[in-house]
Amino acid sequence: MPSATELVESLSPWPKDGFGLDRIRALLAELGDPQLRYPAVHVVGTNGKSTVTRTIEELLAGAGLSVGAYLSPHVRGWSERIRVRGAEADFDAAVERVRDPAQRLEATQFELVTAAALAEFAAAGVDVAVVEAGLGGRYDATNVLRSPVQVLTNVSLEHTEVLGTTREAIAGEKLAVVQRGAAVVLTEPEWEALARENGAASVVVTGRSNLAVAIAAAEAFLGRPVDAHVDVRLPGRLERVSDDPLEIWDGAHNLAGVGYVLARLPSARYTIVASILADKDIEGMLAALSALGDRFMATRSSSTRALSSHDLAERARRYFAEVEAVEAPAEAIAHARAGDEALLVTGSLYLLADLAKDESVRWRTLATG
Repeated sequence: MPSATELVESLSPWPKDGFGLDRIRALLAELGDPQLRYPAVHVVGTNGKSTVTRTIEELLAGAGLSVGAYLSPHVRGWSERIRVRGAEADFDAAVERVRDPAQRLEATQFELVTAAALAEFAAAGVDVAVVEAGLGGRYDATNVLRSPVQVLTNVSLEHTEVLGTTREAIAGEKLAVVQRGAAVVLTEPEWEALARENGAASVVVTGRSNLAVAIAAAEAFLGRPVDAHVDVRLPGRLERVSDDPLEIWDGAHNLAGVGYVLARLPSARYTIVASILADKDIEGMLAALSALGDRFMATRSSSTRALSSHDLAERARRYFAEVEAVEAPAEAIAHARAGDEALLVTGSLYLLADLAKDESVRWRTLATG
C-alpha cells in the first residue's frame, strides 16, 4: 500500500468533472462532518493568504485558544499544511484517517488533504481552526466550514479561466464563502457592498499589511483586542536563505506578489532564478523583476503549467541584458550561485518546493538553522 505522501502525490489536484462541493461534502459526511465541531476563520484572497492564516493562528493561540491551521501550498513538505497547537500535525496519520472513503469517492488531491485537515482538527479537539482556501472560494473544498469570520486579503487577476476575467468576477467567487451573520475583514473597501449582499453582519476594512488583516480577523473572532506582538515566518515567503552572499527565496507567482516582494527586498543588484506558470502575467512579472538586476536565469518547475525554460528565457530577453535557460532547477540555482551578485529565487512556490526536496541543492545556514 502506498504511503500517505505517495497517495497524495499520485492524485490530480484538478477535478475531472469540474469544480464543485458535492464530493468533499460526501467525504466529510462519511467522516461524521468533523468540520462542524469547531468554528473557523476562513481566509480567501489572491496573495498573502498563508501568512495571514499563520498570523491569525498565532494571535488566537496567544489569546489562550487551542488552534488548528490549514495552509497551502507547501514548500518543504506536505506536513506544513496541517498544524495543531503550534506544531505540524502527523501528516501520515491524518491522511490515513480519510484514505479509504477518499479513494472510494475518487477525491482530488486537495479534497483529500482538506478532509484530512478538518478531521485532524476535530480529533485534536481544537477551539478554532484557521483555514486557507485553495482556489477561489465558491467551489473550493474549504467552503464547508462553520465560519463566523471570513477574510479577503486582496483581489488580483488569477485563474481567470476558472474564476472570471475581471477583479469584480473574482471577488464574487471569493466572497461567495461569506456566511449570513458573519464578520468579514477586507483590505479593499470596494468589496464591502458585495460582502454585505452575501450576508455579512459586519465588515471591517483594515490596512493592507498581513499583520493588520490578521489582527482584525482575530479580534473579530474573539470580540476583544489581541496582543499583536507576533513574528511569523513561512518557508518561501521572503525567506532569507543566506546573508553572505545574500540569497532570498520568495514564491511570488503573480504581478501583485512580485510588487509586494520588490518593496521589501534589501537593496542590491540581484541575479534572478525564476520559473513562471504559463497562465500568469508573464510580461508584467518580468518587467517588474527587471528593476532588480540585469541577469535572469530561466528554469522550469515540476508543475505541468510551468513555461519551459527556453520559452521563459525568450520572453525575458526583452527585459534583461543577460539571460540563460537551464531547464533543471537544481542546475539553474547552482549556476546562478557561481556569480557574485545577490540571488533572488522566485516566480512559483512549485519551484521552491522542487528545490527544497532536491538533495543536490545545499541549503545555506539560515535555511536550516
